Amino acid sequence: MSEMRIVVGGALLHRGRVLAARRSAPAETVGRWEFPGGKAEPGETPPQALVRELREELGVEARALERIPGAWPVRAGLELHIWTAELLSGTAAPLQGHSEVRWLSAAELHQVDWLDQDRFALPEVARRLSSAV
Repeated sequence: MSEMRIVVGGALLHRGRVLAARRSAPAETVGRWEFPGGKAEPGETPPQALVRELREELGVEARALERIPGAWPVRAGLELHIWTAELLSGTAAPLQGHSEVRWLSAAELHQVDWLDQDRFALPEVARRLSSAV
C-alpha cells in the first residue's frame, strides 16, 4: 500500500472575506470553485505546500494558520486537507489553473458552485468569517 499523499487547499482570509478560485482545468472541474492549493511535495509540510501553491497559483504571499477539521478523499492515494491562511502581501490573480478569483463574505459563500471535495470546509469557513467581523 502506498502512502496517502496530501492535497492542501487554502481558505485565504482577508478583511472578513475568503478567496474562492474558479477552475480552468482539468475538464471535469472547469467552471467550478475551490479553495486554491495543490499537492504537497515529498519532504514538504502541508503549511509549506500551501504557501508555495498560493504563491504559484495566485501570486500572493500568505501564512498558513490552522487546519480545518476533516479531510476529503480526492481519489485513490490523495486526500484533501483545507487550512486557513492569512494574506500577507500581493493581490490575488488567477495565474495557474484558474480563470477567476472572488473574495466572498460568509453570506456569499453559497453563491458559487464549489467542487464537492471543498464543501466540507464551508461551515467552518463561514463560522470563522462571521467571528472575524
